This record gives sequence, C-alpha cells and structure tokens, in this order.
Amino acid sequence: MADVDSLLNPNPAKCVLYSVNNSFIETKRDHYISTATSFTLAIPRPIKVTLAVVFVFLSFSLVLAPPQRFFSRLSSIFGQIKPLIPKPQITHLTTAAGPTATATMAPNKKPPQSPPRFTATPESLLQVTNKLIDRSRQVLDNIVAEVKSDSASFENVLLPMAYDENSIANEAHILSFYQAVSTSSALRDASTEADKLLEEYSIEASMREDVFQLVDAVLKKGETLEPESRRLLEKEHKSYIRNGLGIPAGPKRDRFKQIKKRLSEISITFQKNLNEETGGIWFTPEDLDGVPDDLLSSLQKGEGENAGKLRLTFKYPDLFPTLKYAKNSDTRKKVFMDNENKCNQNVPLFQEAVILRDEAARLLGYPNHAAFKIEDKMAKTPETVDEFLGDLRSRLTAGGRSEVARLKEIKREDLKSRGEGSRDDGHYYLWDHRYYDRLMLESEYALDQQKIAEYFPLQTTIRGMLQIFEKLFGLVFVEILPGEDRDLLSESGKGDEIAWHEDVTIFSVWDDEGEGGGFVGYLYLDLFPREGKYGHAANFNLQPGFTDENGKRHYPATALVCNFSKPSPKKPSLLKHDEVVTLFHELGHGIHDLVSRTTYSRFHGTNTVRDFVEAPSQMLENWCWDPSQLRSLSRHYSYLTIEYANAWKADHPEPSSAVAENPPEKIPEALVESITKTKHVNDALFNLRQLHFGIFDMTVHEPASHDTITSLKISELYNRLRKEITQLDGPEILGQKDDWGNGQATFGHLIGGYDAGYYGYLRYANAPNRNCQSQRIILTWPTFQLPSLLNRYVLYGIQERPHEPQGRKTV
Repeated sequence: MADVDSLLNPNPAKCVLYSVNNSFIETKRDHYISTATSFTLAIPRPIKVTLAVVFVFLSFSLVLAPPQRFFSRLSSIFGQIKPLIPKPQITHLTTAAGPTATATMAPNKKPPQSPPRFTATPESLLQVTNKLIDRSRQVLDNIVAEVKSDSASFENVLLPMAYDENSIANEAHILSFYQAVSTSSALRDASTEADKLLEEYSIEASMREDVFQLVDAVLKKGETLEPESRRLLEKEHKSYIRNGLGIPAGPKRDRFKQIKKRLSEISITFQKNLNEETGGIWFTPEDLDGVPDDLLSSLQKGEGENAGKLRLTFKYPDLFPTLKYAKNSDTRKKVFMDNENKCNQNVPLFQEAVILRDEAARLLGYPNHAAFKIEDKMAKTPETVDEFLGDLRSRLTAGGRSEVARLKEIKREDLKSRGEGSRDDGHYYLWDHRYYDRLMLESEYALDQQKIAEYFPLQTTIRGMLQIFEKLFGLVFVEILPGEDRDLLSESGKGDEIAWHEDVTIFSVWDDEGEGGGFVGYLYLDLFPREGKYGHAANFNLQPGFTDENGKRHYPATALVCNFSKPSPKKPSLLKHDEVVTLFHELGHGIHDLVSRTTYSRFHGTNTVRDFVEAPSQMLENWCWDPSQLRSLSRHYSYLTIEYANAWKADHPEPSSAVAENPPEKIPEALVESITKTKHVNDALFNLRQLHFGIFDMTVHEPASHDTITSLKISELYNRLRKEITQLDGPEILGQKDDWGNGQATFGHLIGGYDAGYYGYLRYANAPNRNCQSQRIILTWPTFQLPSLLNRYVLYGIQERPHEPQGRKTV
C-alpha cells in the first residue's frame, strides 16, 4: 500500500483509472502521463489516514477472514490508527528472549491438537513416504473398482480422494521440509528423495485415465454442491487435462509424462544445490574496510595460507552488509560476481527446465509455457502480463535514469573525498548500487541503518508485530517455551521432539475472546542461518487446515524460515529496517496460512493463484512505514538485559552532545522521520530490478518457437536484459562478454513455482515522482476491479479463489 498522501491526495499529480483488456485495473498517479485529467481531493489528513488504513484492512480482512470475523475487527483497526497511548514498559527484561506473548493474553487451556513431531531418521522418512504412496494408490484403486460411471458422484469419487489428499498433505509437507532445515546431510538427502518419490507418484496419479473418467462423469451430472466442493470438482477435472490427459494416448502422452518427471527432478535438485551452497571468499581486513565490526568479528578466521584473512560467505547476513559498506570497489565487485556464479551447476538445469516446459506446453496445445501457466491465474493471458510489464517499464525508465545520474554524482564525490578521483570512469556498476544507495540515504536523508537497527532487536520486534496481528485479526500468540511447556504438549512427553532445531521458537495461536477463544494453529520461527539451511526468507506450510471425514477440524502449522544475523554476547540479533519489512512480509504469509478456514487441504491458506498470493503480505508491509507503529515496535537493545546495557555503555564510554548517557528506550522521532521520508528514494531503480526478473521470466517462457528456446543463450539474455532495463553497468562495460554471470542459476523463484508468474510481485509497486509534491502510486489488480475481488472472497469466505496445491512462498 502507498503512503496515505500518495493514495488519497493526487493533486498536483495526474490521475487516471483505466482497464487493459478487462484484465488489469490500475489507479495511477504519474507525471509521465501528460494526457490524463487532473483533479483535487481536499481531504483532511486524519480522514485520509482513516480511509487508507480501512481500505487495506477491508481488502485483507475480506480475503483472509470469514465474514463473521470482519465487523468485529473494525474497532481494532480504528484503535491501531489512533495516536498511540504510551503503554507501560518493562524497563529491563531478565532475559533477552522471554515469552513473546504476554501472559495476561494467554488462554488457560491446552490446544486440542498436539504439534507435529520432528523425529524422522533417513530410514523412517523413506518408509513413511512409501506407506503414504501405497495407501493413496490403494484409495484410487478402490474407487475405480467399486464405482462405475453411471453411479459416480461427488460423495463416492471426489470425497475419498479429497480425504486422502488431506491425509497425505498432513505428513508429506514435513517430509519435504527437512531438506530445507535439517542439520543432518543424510536426513536432507532422504527428504530430497522423499520429495522425488512423492512427485513421481503425483504425476502417476494425475494421469490415471480410469480415475479421470469417473471425475468427468461426476462433473457432467451437475450435482448441486456447496461452493468449495464445486470448486474442488472443477479444479480436479481441469487438472487431469492440464496434466496430460488432453493428449491422445500414445507416444506424445508418454513423452509428456517423461517431461513432467524430469521437471520434478530438476526442481528438487536445483533447490538442493542452492540450500547446500557453501562457497566463500577469503579477504584481508583491509579489503573489508568499512564493513561493520559486528560482521567482521563473526567471520571465520583463516589459518595456514589464509592466515590473517577472513572468510566471507554468500549467506545474506554476510553478503548484503559487505555490498552496502565495503569501501573497496574491487571487493564489492568480487563479492557480486562470485555470488552470481556461486551455483553454476544449476545453469544446465535451468536451461533444460525452460526447454522442457516449452515442449510440454506445446504438447498440450498451448503456444508456450507462459500461456499454459497464466491461463489459470488472474491475468489469464501472457499478452495482458506483457502489456502490464511493458507499460510499467516505460513509466519507470526516465525515473531510473534520473536516479542513476544522481548516484553517479555521489560516487564521484565519494571517490574524490578519498583521494581516488582517478578511479571515476563515469560508470555506475551493479556492485556500486547497494553501497551508494546506502551512502545517499545517510548523507542526504540522515538515515543511519546501524543506529536504527539498535532499536529493533529481533525478539522484541517479533513481539510488536504479533501484537499488531492480534489487534487486526483477533488473535492471541502464546509462546511455547523449551522445557516443561513443550513436554506437556508433545505426544511423547519429550518437548525437544516438537522442534527441528534448538533455535526454533514455537507459538500456539488462538482466537481472542471476542472471536470465541478457539484454537487456530501453530506458528514456528526459524530465524538464523546455518549450514544446509534454506538460504532466503520464506513461509512453509507444515500441516494444512481441513475438515476430516469425521467432521473434525484439523488445525494448521506454519513455519517462517529466515536468515537474520545471530545474537552475540554483546548484542542481540538486530534488524535493519528492510529486514523488519521482510519479517513482517513473511509473517503476513504465516498469518494467511493460519487464519484460513477451508474444508479441503487443497485450498488451505496460501494455496491461491500465484499472482495474488503476495498481495496480502505486500499490503501488510505498510505498517512498517507508519511512524506510530515503528515507535511501537521499537525498543533499544540496551534495555533488554543488564548485560546488553553494560556492553552498550562500554562501547560509549564518553557522553557527548551526540551520545546521551543512556539511549532513549523508544526510537527517536528523528530516526523515524529518516525512515519514512526515504520510502520512495530510488524506487524506480528498485522496481526496474524487479522488472528485470519479471521480463526475463516472461521472455524465456514465451519463445516464438521451440527452436528459439533451444538455441537461446540464457545467461547472455539474463545479463543483457538487466543492463537494458536497470540501466546499471556490468562487466560487459569492462570488455567481458554477456555471459560473465549466471544469475538465473541462483534464482529459485523461477524453478520453484513462480515461472511465468514473477510479475505478481509487481502487481503492487511504487515509483518516485520527483516533479510532484507527493509520490506516484501504481496499484494494479489483475483480472477484476477491487470491488469484484472483495465480493468474490466474501463469497468464498476465507477460501481465497482456491487452486491446485503449491509449494513455499518466497520473498
């Protein structure tokens, strides 16, 4: 969501509401549109604040919450936007990681469902996988044996299949999850193998003609069904056709099946390679001049031939601070280019995947893979997406050019101030951007990310975020602490079995009293990097919610897997503001997963169309830019424990005009202002980077012919498009060829489910308008206008336009 002034006070910018092929409705404020009609909305700011926040709340609540939840939450939303009344604060916590939910809010009752246990061994994991497959195959065999087409009904065909799907999902998600989080390489390997077995069985089951004939018979009978069951029938029927049964039996169908199996193998291997990437670079301390001491002190110290050096990995807590703070441009260049080439074993896998996808789509009768994928999304056609991306690119390019020009000036001034003016060659490189973007924010907007981070310790920030969700959605989060609390909840009485690692935090989640006080599910947080762990930030469903065959509710479990910096003896884990936004975004997916109420696991939580799934979390990110909420979330880390307070004082021994004897407990207004006023700084370049991903995605998935994709030099395309779209120079300016890097080989989104779908991240984008008093906002809602979207989700309750199951959600 945009800032309030941008959304509700368009003057003096131009405003226009229009439709593109009835597929996108956009509210645009853009000084690049000279033909639009301008008008003024004179709305007092308090009313604008109210209207804007209610707009977001209406949108998100009607999607995520049942209708009966909605009106009871209005008082909470208005409470959130009032000026905050200072709440009593505990001046010092006895520990840095106390319970995140307050005891007064905790229901005094035991959850009706035990949390899942994480006790698998490599052997048991594969045994369970094979049992699931055998049981499911038997269910389908029984249906075929017992039901004929003339007697086929939803009850005797679709319901047994749905109950079996519920049962499989309840166990299979965790079986596959180990490969992303386990510290045991043997268990990760077994999890990968289990994933392959499950995918192979899924392909086999989806191409059973005997089962499809019964499903087809049920559809043709036209039974009267409630909406979710009707949706299940329609989606199941369509999935058989999209999975190859629309191809006549024979060599072409057999080839399609081979392709499906190989694509599954590629996806699993590609992600495994990323998860288990262990590369790094040895640098001297001089090479890392400018990099924060907290990071340097955490790096591996060299021995032997690397004595006196420090090893930098490509994990986010190492990578991003180095690109932001290392003064030596050669260091930044080395880090950037090696990161682009850290997983080159994925290069042939990516190429094979896009070639096979194109072949499979053509076997099904589609012109390309993008047409096949987008048909089942809100955008419906590649033409709609291409027009959207092209339109956005044309509007952002001039702004990006202007931003690059200013950043070049800052680079020139910086090099000159360090006596390195001769190194200014007039170019602004890919490895320059994070460094000079940060320098610009500090010098022109007084934005000190290191100082800001002191006010956002991970644990207290999570506490504040959960309190926001509690108010918005009528929830209560109760931390389940290691020891007795976990022992009591574990089916075995062993609390260590309900977490896969000692770093994991667990919450039971409940409706508050106003919502009936019922149990909602379990939330897991796994927030620090370790070897073999998934390397980005993502939400994983562990167990879906559904109603079983006995009418009993099964509650969901969901996990946030992130990679924030680890705490040290002197400091807790501290979040930069962009990390606060990332955490809130992923928590948004987690809450989406928890509050869903569906009959069938097929439609649970974030199992919605991929070009919608990011919208709720992106809208919720707005709270991270609201001054009152930033203050509410903040707490200086020195107030957490005596040890942290003493460490802070030791680092600040001499009070001065710039440093008070004790820092304020809440983030100062000046720091908050420095955050909020930079929300749209260099926004055009940020969105052009996203456009590069989106346009590359569409380019490789809608070739003119199959010969085109087979002969396409993908690495060259990736790098050439990045140069053309983002306007940032790469090594090609220095004489290297366009195949200098293989960024697509590190891009898990396009192999893990966002293929021909990355544009979904750009559905809601901001870009700067430097000629206007307020900012430019682009809101895009694919396929239908906002009222239609809301009405549809009211119809489905929280069953958000469900579709076939999908995997993780990733930022």
